[in-house]
Amino acid sequence: MLLGAGSEAEDIIQEAFVKGHRKLARYRGEASFRSWLLAIVANETRNLHRSRGRRDGLVLRAAAANPVPQASGDVAVEAVLAGERRSALVRALRSLPERDREVIVCRFLLDLSEEETVTLLGWPRGTVKSRTSRALAKLRGLLDVGEVRRG
Repeated sequence: MLLGAGSEAEDIIQEAFVKGHRKLARYRGEASFRSWLLAIVANETRNLHRSRGRRDGLVLRAAAANPVPQASGDVAVEAVLAGERRSALVRALRSLPERDREVIVCRFLLDLSEEETVTLLGWPRGTVKSRTSRALAKLRGLLDVGEVRRG
């Protein structure tokens, strides 16, 4: 679900590997192989968004597909709270503009370095730095201050 692919993520990754294999001769080695392949994954995800349009309720469908198992006491409460925080974060990420969401996903969910993010997104380094900073500020503003402190 990193760039919004959700349940179709496995299909996107499989398609990206197939495309990467077909275009392996085009890999020039200017960037790491990881960055090159992740760029293909990101492009496949964007293609999915263009073809399917926006879908409402993805978070609800994901929660219904992966219910939290019943537990007792504090464990159950913590599981519910963690699920709520995760849902709030996903909702906040989805409400960010696409470019802000992309840079946050690359830097913090894919755990890419700044250089890998520059390569993947094809943006200048300064743009990656400034957009990361602004996107984090927007994300903090969208999340309840208590949520940010707890988790």
